[in-house]
Amino acid sequence: MLSEVLMPRFSETDVLGHINNTVLPVWFEAARVPIFKIFTPDLNPHAWKLIVAKVEVTFTGELFYGQPVEIKTHIEKIGNSSFVILQQAWQHDECCAEGKTVMVRYDFASKSTQALSTDERNALTALL
Repeated sequence: MLSEVLMPRFSETDVLGHINNTVLPVWFEAARVPIFKIFTPDLNPHAWKLIVAKVEVTFTGELFYGQPVEIKTHIEKIGNSSFVILQQAWQHDECCAEGKTVMVRYDFASKSTQALSTDERNALTALL
């Protein structure tokens, strides 16, 4: 499992004083960087090998400004050319949101999916 702690910014709050629902997908994407590096170690966008096929977020509690949030990330499932990333946002020892993202190994030149390599599969398996 990967873990990253962030501090919510005031600009991420809504009129009700909660972290806005649009913020969680951004936080989750930022916490996926170690996974991106499995495929593109230097994060060069011209050599990118992944696309997002699906993103879903389930909210189970409130998140607040000025209090640390821990994003926990792990791999839930590995397929032939895709994998599912499960992420959770924790604040005050409570899971407040859970996200699932389906990522696909992709060749932008041929505009087609590619099977995960053995090295990629092994690196992802370590995060199951």
